[in-house]
Amino acid sequence: MKQTLRVPTRLAAAVTGAAFLFLAACATSGVSPAAETAEEAAILSLLEAQDVAWNDGDIEGFMAGYWKSPDLRFASGGNITRGWDQTLARYKARYGTGAEMGTLTTSDHEIDILSADAAIAHGKWQLDWQGKQPWGLYTLILRKVEGDWLIVSDTTTAAE
Repeated sequence: MKQTLRVPTRLAAAVTGAAFLFLAACATSGVSPAAETAEEAAILSLLEAQDVAWNDGDIEGFMAGYWKSPDLRFASGGNITRGWDQTLARYKARYGTGAEMGTLTTSDHEIDILSADAAIAHGKWQLDWQGKQPWGLYTLILRKVEGDWLIVSDTTTAAE
């Protein structure tokens, strides 16, 4: 004999309502369009400041856009580096300091505000470095920490 599970009407309505609210919350950032535009501009400004710092040979200035925490995550070339200090050391070991860092250009920025304190940024990077022009794509997870947008996770890929 087959048994049928019967769910009381109120419980079914509550579950359905909760599911609807969850889906609605996932579908919107909860940030007004004007505020979202301002937050996107703030993040773009951070990314542009990183380009300027890099091109000035200021690796610490470039790193100012990252969360200064041992929980910072940087993934590139099949490796994961954890921590702000370790990420700085990785950049210095790979690219040196000052003029030897080359010229960085980022473009094709796509910024998605997820909530008042979380965002994702995608884009393209290109480096004119040691007579070469490596390039690739990046995905950044940003959090608003004490009023400032900071990169908490960076996944950067190289083309070719």
